Amino acid sequence: MGIRISPSILNSDVSDLRGELARIASADWAHIDVMDNHFVPNLTWGLPVVEAILPHSPVPLDVHLMIEDADRWAPQYAEAGAQGVTFHVEAAQAPIRLAREIRRLGARAGMALRPATGLDGLVELLPEIDMLLVMTVEPGFGGQSFLDAMLPKIRAARTAVSAADLDVWIQVDGGVNVETIERAAEAGADTFVAGSAVYRAEDAAAAIAELRGLAGGAHTH
Repeated sequence: MGIRISPSILNSDVSDLRGELARIASADWAHIDVMDNHFVPNLTWGLPVVEAILPHSPVPLDVHLMIEDADRWAPQYAEAGAQGVTFHVEAAQAPIRLAREIRRLGARAGMALRPATGLDGLVELLPEIDMLLVMTVEPGFGGQSFLDAMLPKIRAARTAVSAADLDVWIQVDGGVNVETIERAAEAGADTFVAGSAVYRAEDAAAAIAELRGLAGGAHTH
């Protein structure tokens, strides 16, 4: 099972996004949090910023849409060239249709769950997606603490993906750092969004390597 580290630019110096993306060239993806101040109580950036940074990013963009009306907006990010587009199941009217549209446009389709959203009724959607994002904090702000209460959900997701013999990545986002990444990896996550753990480190590449090593070590136990 591969390990993927996706640093979140929410924690970067946004006045220099090109330079901040260059700092994480050794990562697997760059995580782009799009917030609309409706679905979550915060406002970040949207399609114009994603379009502006796509040509300059040394790694593919993993766009996490924390927005209402995902059915309307998510395909536009795939069309712009984002390599991964994740929508919240709570914000999608027709998640299967939306996931198929994202894939048709050439991006990996991700489906995200807020902490209070259970897996019940969603297992049958797994064949339609490429990644399931289990939020390990309440979405909307960086710098929150990892919710250990989400570990059983990560385990259940891994069990469902394995039982159906699917190649669906399981991503965790929120409070991922050197203290928490092993627990998330042991539970079955393979794709990790890290914000402050990477961007507040003196050496971002060393932080990425350390997180990747810890997660990989947890998988081999």
